[in-house]
Amino acid sequence: MDITPRPLFELTRGRVVESVHFGSIAVADAKGNLLASYGDSDVVAFLRSSAKPFQALPFVERGGVEHFRLVPRELALACASHEGSDLHVEVATGFQAKVGITEADLRCGVHMPGDPDAYKRVLERRQKPTPNRNNCSGKHSAMLAHAKMRRLPLDTYLERDHPVQQDILAALCEMAGIEPGDVEVGVDGCSAPTFAMPLRAAALAFARLCDPRGLAPARAVACGKITTAMTSHPEMVSGRHEFDCRLMQVGRGKIVCKRGAEGYQAIGVLPGALGPDSPGMGITFKVSDGDLLFRTINIEPLNRVRPAVALEILRQLGVLDEKQLRELASFGPALPLQNHRGLVTGGSRPAFDLEAD
Repeated sequence: MDITPRPLFELTRGRVVESVHFGSIAVADAKGNLLASYGDSDVVAFLRSSAKPFQALPFVERGGVEHFRLVPRELALACASHEGSDLHVEVATGFQAKVGITEADLRCGVHMPGDPDAYKRVLERRQKPTPNRNNCSGKHSAMLAHAKMRRLPLDTYLERDHPVQQDILAALCEMAGIEPGDVEVGVDGCSAPTFAMPLRAAALAFARLCDPRGLAPARAVACGKITTAMTSHPEMVSGRHEFDCRLMQVGRGKIVCKRGAEGYQAIGVLPGALGPDSPGMGITFKVSDGDLLFRTINIEPLNRVRPAVALEILRQLGVLDEKQLRELASFGPALPLQNHRGLVTGGSRPAFDLEAD
């Protein structure tokens, strides 16, 4: 097996390749078959926010949606890395009111909102962002709701030995086909536990999330609720103009997309996306050196590597047709690079071919 980091994405200046990002890719079906890969499909990486659908899974499976009468966009927010827009804050506040908590109960900390309008308002008014502006506020609201539904302590809901966190770890491991002892647990940027596992295991988890026909009935129903909420309300999962949202919109209910920090990306493809009898698939990849977020001149958040690599994977797999690729062309796969005067100085492009397994 080739475990050497391999070129994933490159940037050119003139005719010279100026920079190269390295990484690995895994594509699996719901039975655990590795369908395609690139680089080291067994490389261990933290899912970071790509784990959010699974962090919501035990809560949904135990009947949390019905218990608190949550609507799909509130469930989508529980799986989100949202951008702290006024709409996201409004939905988070409504979610918390149904549960009987407030943003003061959240232990996710604060950061500047990603949404350009909210970002500008916070600066103009010299405000300090509140926890509901945090991109993980939906996930934390669902964890607290899970604890409250089961009459468990709220103040320690992020501790690794808390029953909510134990349920999350168990559910994720069952979906990924690995043992809890084989998962490295760290602390995420929002202070919740985060999980590192092989790419191919995480790809299996996303394949089962999108194609849960072999799972126990209650879990299969819960997976369906999560994927339906995310694909029906992608504007809750990320910013309206960000890649995760746009890919799910263009995917028309057949693609689940969830980014993670430090160059991690996960995608689930629902059955039927490649034809009437096609199975579901899970796709995970890790950009070894991360994918730094920066802001455009309009203060819009932008990653240059992951969206382009994701589109190229989907193009090579045949998941997206030409019309869909045109709708997403602003993200790649190949793009010109311009300097501050608007002069084209080079380009960015994927640098890999998937290998069938």
